Amino acid sequence: MLEPGSSSPLFDDAYLQQAVAAVLDAGELPAIVQAGHPVLRAAALPFTGQLDDAQLRDLVELMTATMRAAPGVGLAAPQIGIPLQLAVLEDQYPVTPENAAARSREPLELFAILNPHYTAVGSEVASHYEGCLSMSGWQAVVDRPAAVELSYQDQNGTAHTRQFTGWQARIVQHETDHLSGTLYIDKAHTRSLASNEQYSAHWANPDIAAAQAGLNF
Repeated sequence: MLEPGSSSPLFDDAYLQQAVAAVLDAGELPAIVQAGHPVLRAAALPFTGQLDDAQLRDLVELMTATMRAAPGVGLAAPQIGIPLQLAVLEDQYPVTPENAAARSREPLELFAILNPHYTAVGSEVASHYEGCLSMSGWQAVVDRPAAVELSYQDQNGTAHTRQFTGWQARIVQHETDHLSGTLYIDKAHTRSLASNEQYSAHWANPDIAAAQAGLNF
């Protein structure tokens, strides 16, 4: 890591390769980095072949296992201390019909994204509570485009462009934001911020109407 304030990136390819080697050699699931660590606030490095095919495959598998163990629906490489534009996404958790309908939540099969970029499709905005594995114990309401187009590369280097809507679009945006150093709290209604305990006690509804009224946002 280079000194803050220098003209060079905070993290470089040498740091990236060392960080990947450290997590792959550890023999256990890595800890999820929490807010305040500089890697979460730096622009992650584009993938340009810094890792060989086996390293990239092993890293994707390790991130997937870490995401599932957390548990979560997405994990970006900076969340395990690796400044690389890579994330894994998957949503196979059961939800009530009411939640599925209110949040337009449908299952999302596992896939990995490298060097992703999204753009809004249309002008519709959806507002829901979301949390983050790197801000453990808290949730807040974030307004996000209800549909996005995502451009990315898969781990074989193939370019893709896909459209996502509803909760899948929220996952895509949340994880891609991580790779530019953005956390969901940067976009959240801060008056909606709730601990997991208070969210479960008061605001765990299919929509945010009660929270808007009770927390005045």
